[in-house]
This record gives sequence, structure tokens and C-alpha cells, in this order.
Amino acid sequence: MPRPKKGKRLGGSPSHQRKILANLTVELIEHEQVTTTQAKAKVLRPYAEKVITKARRGDLHARRTILKKIEDNDAVTKLFDDVAPRYAERPGGYLRITKLGPRRGDGAEMAKVELV
Repeated sequence: MPRPKKGKRLGGSPSHQRKILANLTVELIEHEQVTTTQAKAKVLRPYAEKVITKARRGDLHARRTILKKIEDNDAVTKLFDDVAPRYAERPGGYLRITKLGPRRGDGAEMAKVELV
């Protein structure tokens, strides 16, 4: 898994950033798309793609490693049963980021992240 970057983070602390990425990944797996800010989307892409790549292996060690990161049994089950077999032959690039424009309240640039 990618190491939290130094300097400014999405949350405030490295643990908060890890939880934000884990929660976004769970929502992405469950709903197959998520709307978030562009900054979070750009950080989410390598995190989620590495989770999917590891799930493609399909063994118990991969499942336990992902459960340490995500901690949601239903999402991990869907990841291993539905999502990972879909990308068995694909060498990478499982996500698509689409820019949506500014958010109405604060003007933050929004993006939609979806599974290809």
C-alpha cells in the first residue's frame, strides 16, 4: 500500500488519511462509483488499484492483507467474488476519474471515480 505522503494530508494525520482512503475504497467497491474532490480522487486511484490487483490473486493471504487495510467484510467479499474476477485479464487501469466541475458550496473541484 502507498505510504502516506509527508506534508499536507487529506485528513490531518497519517492515520486519518488511511481511514479516509479505506472508506472511499469501501464505497467504491460497494457502489462501483463515488463522487469526491479531485484531490481525494487522485490519491485514491493508486490505493484502490493496488487493492484490486492484490485481490486478483484470490488467496487467503491476499484476503487477510486487504482486511487489515479495509476492515469491512462485506466489501472484501464483494471485491473477491465480483470485482477482482472481472479484471483477471486486465493488466491495470481499473479506475476512471471524470471531472465534474466545482462544488456549489465551496467551489472545490469535484470528480467521479468509477470502476472501468
